[in-house]
Amino acid sequence: MTRIDQSAHMRQALDLAALAVGVCEPNPRVGCVLVAADGQEIGRGHTQEAGGPHAEIAALRDAQTRGNSTSGSTAYVTLEPCAHQGRTGPCCDALVAAGVRRVVASLADPNPLVGGQGFARLRAAGIEVEVGPGAAESHALNIGFFSRMLRQTPWVRLKVAASLDGTTALDNGKSQWITSGEARADGHAWRARAGAILTGIGTVREDNPRLDVRLVPCPRQPPLVVIDSRLETPLDSHLFMDGRQVWIYAAVADPTRAAALEQRGANIRYLPGRVPGTESKVDLQAVLLDLAQRDVNELHIEAGHKLNGSLLREGLVDELLVYLAPKLIGAGRAMAALGPLSSLEQATPLQFVSSSMVGPDLRLVARVQGRDPF
Repeated sequence: MTRIDQSAHMRQALDLAALAVGVCEPNPRVGCVLVAADGQEIGRGHTQEAGGPHAEIAALRDAQTRGNSTSGSTAYVTLEPCAHQGRTGPCCDALVAAGVRRVVASLADPNPLVGGQGFARLRAAGIEVEVGPGAAESHALNIGFFSRMLRQTPWVRLKVAASLDGTTALDNGKSQWITSGEARADGHAWRARAGAILTGIGTVREDNPRLDVRLVPCPRQPPLVVIDSRLETPLDSHLFMDGRQVWIYAAVADPTRAAALEQRGANIRYLPGRVPGTESKVDLQAVLLDLAQRDVNELHIEAGHKLNGSLLREGLVDELLVYLAPKLIGAGRAMAALGPLSSLEQATPLQFVSSSMVGPDLRLVARVQGRDPF
């Protein structure tokens, strides 16, 4: 098979992996293409919902449905086939049983339960293994999974919609709508890929947002996380409307309010600050560690300038997703309550990852320096 053919098959596998976004959480987004010795595709698939088939199993089943033999085939897969028994059986064993001759994979699995064992078992069975094609794109698709496995925290993405001069709301709090409908729909697509969406009590009380995914197709609604130190979340908040999971992190116990919120379906955890003088505020670092334990890979934040500032000051943000509208507003609320700084060296250093037009607005993705691939 020529190198061009191999590149094309891996491209198809990566496209399949992208279809798993918003479907397979908390599992990694993986695509698989099975190719016969003559270069013809015989099966394809991507990771399904948690507990459902992984990409390799989906591709093998597709080949069987088509009546194609997998003996002597090559599997192009965007992540190392798993080697452990979880909700499903080991994919590496299924590939061996199917008579696959060669596996081309983008990346090794960062999950310590896999960690090269899948490749080792394939090689032990006489299967040729190549690793590397499509690595950068597969990693980008699974940056949250890698973060949770290697850092034990989600990948934290802070979303902001602002005017060109950086204003996110008027002084009276009004912000609907600074950016266009196209930008809002694009923002919902980023919500859809998140393991959870986080906001603060200030945003809940001022805007009463739904913070759901409704402008793009999505088979599940990500849980909503609220930083609410004193359990002030209104019982009639829109966030309780659709019955999805609502996780409230608090610092000050209030049994009466807690009982009422739990009656509305909220799950409450107390994580007060551990440094003297911060006991009445939520420990944001502890929240991230707890969310990783809840299997959150990517955390999408849509909050106000105060919480944004706290997260940035504590070094908890990995990436900014910023929509800039072609308008000037002037005085109002900033993206984040930072400073005042005494020197420019205290600024948060960023690196632009991408820029693109979304309708009339400019979308920027900027990564905090040092938050490069793990």
